[in-house]
Amino acid sequence: METNSQGKAESFFKDFGKKLDQFVVELKDAGSRAEVDMQKKYEELKQAAEKFKNEAENKERWKEVELSLKKAGEELNNAFKTVFKKK
Repeated sequence: METNSQGKAESFFKDFGKKLDQFVVELKDAGSRAEVDMQKKYEELKQAAEKFKNEAENKERWKEVELSLKKAGEELNNAFKTVFKKK
């Protein structure tokens, strides 16, 4: 009787382990896709900022905006690095 019980527990944990492994693979895949999407959006934002900068080249206010956008971009980049940091 004890062997049958042990066999059921082993089977349960084996199935659980397989499902957990599949979940980890899917989670990593989703994280990679999100990282690629966010990097693309970040690049689009940088291009838009550069275009805006070119249009407002000589305006004094642009210097403040540029500094703020640069800080925001760096913070966003650091946040993504932290979220997707490989352990």
